[in-house]
Amino acid sequence: MPNNHLSNAANTDMRDRVQAQVIRYALELVAEDMAMTLMRTARSTVIKEVQDLSCALFDRHGRVIVQSKHAPMLLAGSTLTMSEALKHMERTPLQPGDVLIANDPFRGGQHIMDVMMISPVFRSEELIGYVGSVAHHSDLGGASPGGVAGGLTEIYAEGLCFPFVRLYIAGEENPDLFAMIENNIRVPHKTLGDIRAQASSCLTGIRRYLEAAERFGLETIERTTDMLIAETEDRLKLGLDKLPDGEFTGEDVVDDDGITDDPIPIRVKIIKKGRDVTVDLAGCADQVPGNINCPLATTLAAVQYGFMIALDKHVTPNQGVFSVVDIKTRKGSIVDPVKPAATAARTNVSLKVQEAILIALGKMMPGKMMAPSHAQISHVAFVGRDPETGRTFSYNDIFGGGSGGRPTQDGRDAQDTHMARFKNTPTEMIEHEYPVRIWSYELLPDSGGAGKYRGALGLARNVEVLTDGVVFSRYGDRQRNPVPGAEGGGVGQPGRFILNPGKDDAPLKSKGVDPLKKGDIVRIETPGGGGYGMAADRDEAALAADLRDGKVTEEFIAAEFGRQKLALVLARLEEPAEAAK
Repeated sequence: MPNNHLSNAANTDMRDRVQAQVIRYALELVAEDMAMTLMRTARSTVIKEVQDLSCALFDRHGRVIVQSKHAPMLLAGSTLTMSEALKHMERTPLQPGDVLIANDPFRGGQHIMDVMMISPVFRSEELIGYVGSVAHHSDLGGASPGGVAGGLTEIYAEGLCFPFVRLYIAGEENPDLFAMIENNIRVPHKTLGDIRAQASSCLTGIRRYLEAAERFGLETIERTTDMLIAETEDRLKLGLDKLPDGEFTGEDVVDDDGITDDPIPIRVKIIKKGRDVTVDLAGCADQVPGNINCPLATTLAAVQYGFMIALDKHVTPNQGVFSVVDIKTRKGSIVDPVKPAATAARTNVSLKVQEAILIALGKMMPGKMMAPSHAQISHVAFVGRDPETGRTFSYNDIFGGGSGGRPTQDGRDAQDTHMARFKNTPTEMIEHEYPVRIWSYELLPDSGGAGKYRGALGLARNVEVLTDGVVFSRYGDRQRNPVPGAEGGGVGQPGRFILNPGKDDAPLKSKGVDPLKKGDIVRIETPGGGGYGMAADRDEAALAADLRDGKVTEEFIAAEFGRQKLALVLARLEEPAEAAK
């Protein structure tokens, strides 16, 4: 047989592998269609514009097959929630058309505002899988409007906490549950619409899942699922083979918990021996009174995300991701709290876990990992009564910051976090839907750390409230401690919240609640990313471009690079365009 011919076995294997990828993308399209249905039909900007959501398909055993390309941190939450849901379904089996709702952070959830819905997929009375969606809801009641206030001390104050209950029964709304929800929230015209939109995404997923089963055959899909999960696991383990054995540590710090001013250490230790890898988080601080405690689901997502991008960023993010690394936590710690710990602002911890993981991985992979990023979410809510409609409004928004400089290029300005990937809320949409005015939305010059490759810039938005009686609740971080650089790079500047900039210039706590009156302006500034490499090694042309584009000032160049470098940069800017090239 000629050398360029494959054996029948090899041909069969290649056909299976090609078919597996075809089916993978077909199933991913189902998850994407679920997400598009949710975004198109949702009422709140945090879902339809920011896209704080994720959708996933599961097999009949509850294993994740594929997820939509939205928030990576929600994948692990989906997995743990599904595990808990399966225990519930052993006692109370689901029927066709049922939709479960759950958001308990101590039963696989992430925080109160991230609600998961799960629906079974039946084919001729046979259970063949599940579909699930997670979305952040802008109002679920609780002590503070908007659900994003820092400083709350118990989960009971954060909003409605759903056990595994049926929101829909045989395709019909559960009227008692809907009535209970409506009676406990501030903006039912928005929240109930979002809840129905999320349920619709599950119903869309069921229909499309069945279409895929009809097209490819259920047996083929199940065989492909096993193959895809095994492929993800195998590729990540091959990535482990390239990393050195040993112990590697990473540390970061959370500013405070919103109750005290005490910094909260996050400590990670990676122990590797061959393909056996343990990530030890036992050195992290104890759980705290404030609501930054991070439930296990989000902690696991932070660790798994770091390893996935380090080992093989092109793998399918499915159940195979979860069997590669052994993650050890300590019950009662800030990364594995016990009830009734408050968890609304848990991203301030999970993103520090992510950074600590990347720092430790950077020691295993010198010259391969980027500098630390802003690693926080500035989540704000303006809640009050709309003078035109008389209804309560809740303007929720999420702000990114500067990512870290990279080993071969600058950081990416005004990016969201690694694990969220949320979108920008357009100014036009904000002003159309809420009684606020956006006076500015801009990059913050000089906020990125200096280095051979500059840390990315944070951003700022000035929001004026156009009515009295508005409550401003928020949580953020990196407002006391600057973002560190890497390989000698400079620090990124901290963020801040300011009331009435240029007038009162009153600093606001990073986690808290404050009343506002008509005409008050809140300025939201987010942190910049750390620089990568020594500042002395930065190319003059790159510095000149930054100065020309307003990303840095002359004062910044003089302070970080020296006046001699500034003179060279200014001289370069004065050269004719062709000569400068």
